Amino acid sequence: MAISVELYPSADDLLYEEEILRNPFSLKLWWRYLIARSDAPFKKRFVIYERALKALPGSYKLWHAYLRERLDLVRNLPITHSHYDTLNNTFERALVTMHKMPRIWIMYLQTLTEQKLVTRTRRTFDRALCALPVTQHDRIWEPYLIFVSQKGIPIETSLRVYRRYLKYDPSHIEDFIDFLLTSNLWQEAAERLASVLNDDKFFSIKGKTKHRLWLELCDLLTRHANEVSGLNVDAIIRGGIRKFTDEVGRLWTSLAEYYIRRGLHEKARDVFEEGMSTVITVRDFSVIFDSYSQFEESMLAYKMEEMGMSDEEDDGGEENGVEEEEEEEEDTRFNGRSLEEDFDMKVLHGFWLNDKNDIDLRLARFDYLMQRRPELANSVLLRQNPHNVEQWHRRVKLFEGNPTRQILTYTEAVRTIDPKKAVGKPHTLWVAFAKLYEQHNDLANARVIFDKAVQVNYKGVENLASVWCEWAEMELKHKNFQGALELMRRATAEPSVEVKRRVAVDGNEPVQMQLHRSLRLWTFYVDLEESLGDLESTRAVYERILDLRIATAQIIINYAYFLEEHKYFEDAFKVYERGVKIFKYPHVKDIWVTYLTKFMKRYGKTKLERARELFENAVNSAPADQVKPLFLQYAKLEEDYGLAKRAMDVYDRATKKVPNNEKLSMYEIYIARAAEVFGVPSTRKIYEQAVNYSGLPDKDVKTMCLKFAELEKSLGEIDRARYLYAYASQYADPRSDPEFWNKWHEFEVQHGNEDTFREMLRIKRSVSASHSQTHFILPEYLMQKDQTVNLDEAKDKLKQAGVPEDEMAALERQLAPAVDNTVTKERKVGFVSAGVESQSDRGIKTSGNHEDIELPDESDSDDDDDKIEIAQKDVPSAVFGGLIRKRDENENNGEVDGAKDTDNENRLGALERIKRLKRN
Repeated sequence: MAISVELYPSADDLLYEEEILRNPFSLKLWWRYLIARSDAPFKKRFVIYERALKALPGSYKLWHAYLRERLDLVRNLPITHSHYDTLNNTFERALVTMHKMPRIWIMYLQTLTEQKLVTRTRRTFDRALCALPVTQHDRIWEPYLIFVSQKGIPIETSLRVYRRYLKYDPSHIEDFIDFLLTSNLWQEAAERLASVLNDDKFFSIKGKTKHRLWLELCDLLTRHANEVSGLNVDAIIRGGIRKFTDEVGRLWTSLAEYYIRRGLHEKARDVFEEGMSTVITVRDFSVIFDSYSQFEESMLAYKMEEMGMSDEEDDGGEENGVEEEEEEEEDTRFNGRSLEEDFDMKVLHGFWLNDKNDIDLRLARFDYLMQRRPELANSVLLRQNPHNVEQWHRRVKLFEGNPTRQILTYTEAVRTIDPKKAVGKPHTLWVAFAKLYEQHNDLANARVIFDKAVQVNYKGVENLASVWCEWAEMELKHKNFQGALELMRRATAEPSVEVKRRVAVDGNEPVQMQLHRSLRLWTFYVDLEESLGDLESTRAVYERILDLRIATAQIIINYAYFLEEHKYFEDAFKVYERGVKIFKYPHVKDIWVTYLTKFMKRYGKTKLERARELFENAVNSAPADQVKPLFLQYAKLEEDYGLAKRAMDVYDRATKKVPNNEKLSMYEIYIARAAEVFGVPSTRKIYEQAVNYSGLPDKDVKTMCLKFAELEKSLGEIDRARYLYAYASQYADPRSDPEFWNKWHEFEVQHGNEDTFREMLRIKRSVSASHSQTHFILPEYLMQKDQTVNLDEAKDKLKQAGVPEDEMAALERQLAPAVDNTVTKERKVGFVSAGVESQSDRGIKTSGNHEDIELPDESDSDDDDDKIEIAQKDVPSAVFGGLIRKRDENENNGEVDGAKDTDNENRLGALERIKRLKRN
């Protein structure tokens, strides 16, 4: 065959050819030659590769590059192309020397897998496993398993390969199980899965837990019950139920489904019933019950459909009845029936258990299942905690209308519940049990139940006392009064010394030993004695209660009421005395109030000293927060039967002893009573005491000062009222309490003058500044603000008031700030001076607060400052005291000389001199 000219070396190849001729066994030269001819046609490169491999048959680098180019050549060709045969031959030639190279084997195997050559591929995989060392088998097994998992591979081949692989690496059995499941080989999949679960050393490489594998096995067994044999499915699933308690409901339904698929429907019902009677969670019960009801419903629907089809066949078969009978006789000769069918036809035909038309039975079974759901659910809750009293009560209600079942339920309940472990009140079961007999007029059995109930060792005494009380109430309901009293005497009897000694030896003291100290029992007993017994027996019961030291304040009051009803007043007061000695506050409060009220009502003023002694004891023993009503009652006694002065003393003591939050109301009562008894002027001392020495809160001091000021104003004491306003102003922040300042403003408008009004404004600014300092410190630039006095505005104000020029000049000198010619002490930033600062101007001390007499626009009042109108009113004579009287005497006698006039003018203020000039 002629060789193509293209395959011969060209002039460019001579350089490489000469080097190769000199050293044909150099891989480097051959590789340089191939790289230089990378753009040449493959056929030419093929010749170069073949020559190189002939010289270097053991070069992995050349074989790998050659095979890669061969693979790229056939990549887009169909698998039936002849190039694939050439490729396979090339791989075979390469494996002669490269049989230890797993990369070559993998390339060859992948190529064969793509060519769908099953037998050749399988044999090549086997050759590769034989040729390579075992440490490299995992690189071969991965594509091998992919190959046998493909469609079209015989299942037996795949199984054999997987079994061989498991001998190499048993940890991948899960992959084999998945393959069996996809191949519908249920029997071997179940066996392999069961063996995995039985192997305690098994570890899932897919992260599956034993619980999940168990559920997979259960699903496999139940869904393919007819395909899987040889395994004890019942034992397997029951083992899972015992081991995995969180999926009990699902496992029970799986077991029932297994029997349903096997056609054993009655066995499936037994499994459902067993599951519902053993699960302990409502969730598992709901799963089982829903599956059970769905099964019964589907069976019923299937049976009804079957019966409907059989009825249609019967209707069509009646027309040709005679012909069919003849044909049946002929067919029976040649029909090979089984023995079972013959037995059914001959023996079971017509038997009621073999009746095919059992729809009514199935309907009744389904209805009975639905009716039992509440009872079954209650049983689940009781299995969770058999000592749950509430669930037993609910179970009894389920059988309402069926006394027999209720009695059986109560009997089971009282036998099951341990009173020490009970959740709820176990005595209510005994009481309800006895009342059930009582409702059916069986008092004898009711008494038997109560008698057994009082012998139970309950958790607390109250439970036992409740049983005794219920028993006595039943006797009272049926008019057995004497029997009820006997029951109470029996219940309240103290155990004997011998019984106490025996219990002390045992170490376990039952509640019956503490029953005689039950307050509830004694309260019920004393009510019975008051209703049914006589005076002596009732008093004996009350005295017994007091002796046992179990009495309450209410029992003391009831005992005293009982004695009062029978005219034993002194004995009732003795009971009160015992009560106030036994109890402390706050329990004794009601006893004191009742005692004092009854004593005053009984004796009034006849035993006044004794009543005073009682009140003294009461107020001395009472705490501050409880003493106010006792003091008021004490003062009422003195007002009604005693002395008014003693009543005032009581009020005064009350104002000192009550807590601070009640002192204001106490002072108000004190002042009102004092004004009514001794007159309004007598209340001044009380007001002064309240304002100065009472310890009232600041807001209450302010309120008291306002009331005091109103009193003084009503009495004409304007100066005293103004002093009270000034005193109360320290407690009133102008920003938060404008009401106070409005009242003072109205007061000054009505009763003051310009000086007093200015003084009020000065105080207002001072108080506002002091309250501001308590919250924050002002910056320096705000402290220096408004320091300069506007003299022009001051002059205008004085002119409007009618002040002459000479007096205005004097006021200017007062208003002008002193000039400090010396270096003054530097003021620290952030400090607000509120006192007097020393200034070096002629040694004069002036107020550090220059705003004393300034009337800034924004601080005079809330109204428009330019339009302030001060009511012109004569100053009352009381303001000036004796000075005005002396002036009037001098004017009447005409003995006023120049020196005295000058002296008087100097003493009088500017406003008075202005008024004198106006009169002249």
